[in-house]
Amino acid sequence: MTELQESAAPRTTTPGAKQAAGPGRASRTARSWVKHLVLIAVSILMIYPLLWLVVSSFRPTEVIFRTPGLWINELFTDNYTDGWTALARPFGHYIINSGIVVVGAVVGNLFACSLAAYAFARCRFRFKTLWFSIMLVTVMVPIHVVLVPQYILFNNLGWVNTFVPLILPKFLATDSFFIFLMVQFIRGIPRELDEAARIDGCGHGRIFLRVMLPLMGPALATTAIFTFIWTWSDFFTPLIYLTDPNAYTVPVALRSFLDATSGSNWGAMFAMSVVTLVPLFLVFLFGQRFLVKGIATTGGK
Repeated sequence: MTELQESAAPRTTTPGAKQAAGPGRASRTARSWVKHLVLIAVSILMIYPLLWLVVSSFRPTEVIFRTPGLWINELFTDNYTDGWTALARPFGHYIINSGIVVVGAVVGNLFACSLAAYAFARCRFRFKTLWFSIMLVTVMVPIHVVLVPQYILFNNLGWVNTFVPLILPKFLATDSFFIFLMVQFIRGIPRELDEAARIDGCGHGRIFLRVMLPLMGPALATTAIFTFIWTWSDFFTPLIYLTDPNAYTVPVALRSFLDATSGSNWGAMFAMSVVTLVPLFLVFLFGQRFLVKGIATTGGK
């Protein structure tokens, strides 16, 4: 009875303890507010150029660089109509060109990099470690090192001014980063699944198609999203291989709005830049959960 009475008795806290808890909680709240305010300020600073681009696309060209703020006095939509028809072809033509290159690059990377990654992660062959090390070294090799030999090769084959130099290397597993990404992902898949499939009579081809590919969804989605973003935004490679204006992709077509000898149509270029950002925004918006999942599970055991 004495123990029950003691346990049922109300517990009292001293005023000093309440006073000690109060300042501690207030300090944590103040630090949280300061941290959030700093993050908000940095975020606004980072997205300010993008906001200024969108706002400037609704301003006349002669007003754009005179008003660095984000306030619009008058909505000027002629930049979008003028920019769509300002070049030799409607701007949709260049969007289609970029779409062809992007689809080819995505399919090529998904096909070739997944096969190469499966070979490095599951197959046994001579000098496997050496070839894997060489593949990793190519990640650090800049494109400018191999640009001249590649251009001479494609020029001798008659492929300059076509989309082949932009798409074909993807089918040859030249993006080592994605191979390494998929290798790490496959290594996290239990080998017992391979052994069970091999007992059922499956070879490497059927194991890859029926076991690995369905489980590699996050890694494949990550590869597709990054390939889309990098290929859609690539300016340097199309500039080298595409000299015919009819074959221009979106980044090279945007460069055509600028003229060093006469006036540049900045308003139309900003308007078409906003248009070309829409596919990137949509891909990232709908593929964000796959992207996060693919990166988070890569290398997980």
